Amino acid sequence: MAQYWHISPEEVACKGCKPENGRCRFNLNCATWECTQKKSVEFCHECGEFPCGLLAPSQKGANFPHNMKVYNLCRMKLIGLDAWIEEAAEIRKRYYDGEFVVGKGPVLKEE
Repeated sequence: MAQYWHISPEEVACKGCKPENGRCRFNLNCATWECTQKKSVEFCHECGEFPCGLLAPSQKGANFPHNMKVYNLCRMKLIGLDAWIEEAAEIRKRYYDGEFVVGKGPVLKEE
């Protein structure tokens, strides 16, 4: 995204929906954020309709890490927020540095 917009990676870095009050530079009118506010849930996984069409992936625009967001929400629902916080750094490392292996997901190369 930084290359596309000709800005530094620091300027693109997502701080998350909450610190941005749902108004990130990628989507100024986020229907997902508005939905969580309307339904009074803190995270999508707390909603009885999770997962819904607002979180559905698309091949077009797949370079945006939307699938990571959905995966994180699924993990939060499965293991709870506190346990997810404990593993969040490893999830990010595998996502950004791992190599996808069919049947194994993103695998980090041994150093």
